[in-house]
Amino acid sequence: MSSILITGASGMIGQYLTSSLLHKKHRVFAVDSKTNDFIGKDSNYSFTQCDINDKRAICNIMESNHIDVVVHLANSVDNDIDSLVTDAEIKKSKITDKYIYSAADKCGVGCFILLSTTEVYGLQKGREPIRETIAEKAITNYSVMKLNSEKLMEKALKKSDTITVVARAAPIYDAEHTDNLHSHVFDHKENVGYVFGEGDYGFTFCCVFNLIDFINGIISVPQGKYGGIYNVCDSRQLNANEIIQYEKDRHRIGAVIRRSPGSEKAMFFNKGKMRTDYRYFDPTITYNNWLFDNTRAKRIAPMRWSLSNTK
Repeated sequence: MSSILITGASGMIGQYLTSSLLHKKHRVFAVDSKTNDFIGKDSNYSFTQCDINDKRAICNIMESNHIDVVVHLANSVDNDIDSLVTDAEIKKSKITDKYIYSAADKCGVGCFILLSTTEVYGLQKGREPIRETIAEKAITNYSVMKLNSEKLMEKALKKSDTITVVARAAPIYDAEHTDNLHSHVFDHKENVGYVFGEGDYGFTFCCVFNLIDFINGIISVPQGKYGGIYNVCDSRQLNANEIIQYEKDRHRIGAVIRRSPGSEKAMFFNKGKMRTDYRYFDPTITYNNWLFDNTRAKRIAPMRWSLSNTK
């Protein structure tokens, strides 16, 4: 079994990943500024409560233990930071980048997995599925922060024996955490849900369990064979009607109005808010290309989870 260091281990993704890794009998070294329910319950689990910028504490974990894999979830929305990505969060990420990659190299970490985002592709208007080879167009604070982390990792570990993996995840959800889905069908100004036309247009998201399966797949590959960049997302888009119905069935959305296609161009638009708030969705970009190609990631994990079978 492998020894794995998880940063941001008390966030939603971190806790799901911890549960899965412990079930597979891996040795887990966890770091977060907040505690969690795994502490003291499994001999294979070691927790260090500290800020991600605590270089001494985190480097000590890598120096004192043979770490096979680092899964870097800290400084990620949906895991341990709020959806509003401030200058402070960007600064914290930069401070982390300065030491954590070089520490992994120095300590002989076999594989470094960085959680990134499909937001780095920016707004795409073509109809072709968005593949990992397309040029990045990061425009939001979060996407710029993550793209910078990607580039710094590539540079820092280019000549290293550490295999690097970038998981560009689409917006995350599970059965109870559907804020990322909800934001695409809800008008906060009018306080109503909405669809355009028949609501048959779609968006790509990522069930958290597809991400967990992907990380497990990378860990299980001998000697980190599959390095590189991966789009990690569901295999099928969710259309607006599906999201509305799912939220209705769980009483998480009230009135829903139907708007004519084209009316999105006249709706409220706040470009500044979209830049800083990860979950702010501008309805004028509803019909952009939101189809991400996950073919490469499916070689690692089947991407079998969807809104219909999540838990």
